Amino acid sequence: MPLPLVAIVGRPNVGKSTLVNRMAGTRSAIVHDEPGVTRDRLYQEVEWNGRRLRVVDTGGLIFGDDSEFLPHIRQQAMAALAEAQAVILVVDGMEGLLPADVEVASWLRKQPLPVVVAVNKCESGQMGLAQAAAFWELGLGEPIPCSGIHGNGVAEVLEAVLPHLPESVPDTAEQEPIAISVVGRPNVGKSSLLNRLVGSERAIVSPISGTTRDAIDTVIEWEGRPYRLIDTAGIRKKNRVDYGVEFFSINRAFKAIQRSDVVLLVIDALDGVTEQDQKLASRIEEEGRACVIVVNKWDAVEDKDTYTLNEFTCDIRAKLYFLEWAPLLFVSALTGQRTQKIFEQVDTVVAAHRKRISTAVVNEVLQDALSWQSPPTNRQGKQGKIYYGTQVSDRPPTFVLFVNDPDLFKDNYRRFMEKHFRQNLDFTGTPIRFRWRGKSERSVGRAVQKLEGSPSPR
Repeated sequence: MPLPLVAIVGRPNVGKSTLVNRMAGTRSAIVHDEPGVTRDRLYQEVEWNGRRLRVVDTGGLIFGDDSEFLPHIRQQAMAALAEAQAVILVVDGMEGLLPADVEVASWLRKQPLPVVVAVNKCESGQMGLAQAAAFWELGLGEPIPCSGIHGNGVAEVLEAVLPHLPESVPDTAEQEPIAISVVGRPNVGKSSLLNRLVGSERAIVSPISGTTRDAIDTVIEWEGRPYRLIDTAGIRKKNRVDYGVEFFSINRAFKAIQRSDVVLLVIDALDGVTEQDQKLASRIEEEGRACVIVVNKWDAVEDKDTYTLNEFTCDIRAKLYFLEWAPLLFVSALTGQRTQKIFEQVDTVVAAHRKRISTAVVNEVLQDALSWQSPPTNRQGKQGKIYYGTQVSDRPPTFVLFVNDPDLFKDNYRRFMEKHFRQNLDFTGTPIRFRWRGKSERSVGRAVQKLEGSPSPR
């Protein structure tokens, strides 16, 4: 049974995201002293008093104004209420009761959900009770003073909402979702692609650059397997980013790469590979994440012929040569063209990213590589020797090669060794790492005997 869900709603700048972060014990939602920072639905898990639940943060609600993102924010809030079993209405105790609060409360009374009123920014006890008293006028029950910044009163808010939630029974056999982050420059179609994969308007889509700010997590199921899709903010050049909301958005995007199993690097087919795409690709490789390169807006490329796909492929491979191991997909988030193939590729690259090779097989491939190309010899006539190899970890697959002197193995031979391992062991879509460990022949012999006497890695 899924965890019960509580929607957090209110007008702009009342501290909804601060309160959500306090409940979850994280700083996942971006908090900034300006209205309209949160736009999409942001889910976090909360544990309180032995109970587990989820809360969904929403954007600030303003009725009677259809400018910029406000209609989209209202649509996202409605979607959150459709999923939720209860609502926490957050109001600002310092500013007092405003007409905008009354509007939101009137709207909530039309919804078939229990509502708890959390009066935020009540930093002191007696004064907080006085501040909260003004919100009895909303007619939604007892207003509870609290502070998302300092944490006081948050326990009382959770205690008030728990009786309205069904008990959840954790599924011990539940499969851990594969985490897929969607990254790229602004306006390449990341949110459109997320919505297409989810099958609903999960994220706000707009031609305005910087629409997505937080990293948006969505868990879906495809062919019986769970996936966690993470939409991220568009990443611009560092020198163009000012400290503020965009700075925090980009940091969230980089953290999304770190916590993902697979990264979908989205490229605009009309713009081709840019310098910023190359920097993102390098970041993905450095973090050791599996990757699928997704060329979006393929439907918008005009005058395509039998050579167009090959020309684009060659150009992308040349510019993203450090991701030559990543599969390439040409899709259209607008029409859905080939988007379902993304899950097939994700399964392939995740399997490679988590692959474990037995020590015996590693050394068979190693001996085959040595028979094709002997290790180099330096100017003094000293030749490199590879004694033994074994896989020491996965995610990404990492191998240790015991050699006489790591300095004898230059970049070209190391690239040859990686290419040979890829050809023989199929590491499609994942980086692989080699650690060249130098030891004396005697100590290597002892290491070999020790490894041969121990069970092979799984």
